[in-house]
Amino acid sequence: MSSSSSEGPVIDRLVAANQRYAAEFTDPGMDARPVLKVAVVACMDARLDLHAALGLELGDCHTIRNAGGVVTDDVIRSLTISQRALGTRSVVLIHHTGCGLLNLTEDFRHELEMEVGQRPSWAVESFKDADQDVRQSMERVRTSPFLLHTDDVRGFVFDVTTGLLREIDPANGPES
Repeated sequence: MSSSSSEGPVIDRLVAANQRYAAEFTDPGMDARPVLKVAVVACMDARLDLHAALGLELGDCHTIRNAGGVVTDDVIRSLTISQRALGTRSVVLIHHTGCGLLNLTEDFRHELEMEVGQRPSWAVESFKDADQDVRQSMERVRTSPFLLHTDDVRGFVFDVTTGLLREIDPANGPES
């Protein structure tokens, strides 16, 4: 999809694309339970094409995305529903190189409060070290009392220049 504004407002272009898609759409007859019983938590970065990068097809996984791919309370909420109501058993966590959260600090919240007159109720969850934040995210998943399946949790950093995943060893943190 072109980013040119000469084609009209972006949302209008998206709606028109959906109309073309729907004209050829056939109900795949799937239910909401992921075929591979896996949930992927990743950053919302537009450079990450998770299905292509992981060899996934429609219906294979649940995909939960947010800024940084960090495990927040809302991610735990989604994972809990994914596991308890929809049968997933494995969790893959994916951060990436060149993440925008590497350049933010919690001062972002203060700046927003000064601008709009209300402090956000959420934390920025910024980080200086993607590897360490993946470790923290793995630990948040593994220690959540709400999740049934915490034995198959693995974390990775995706390199946006090579397309490769690098697995993060949860035991090689700064305290090791």
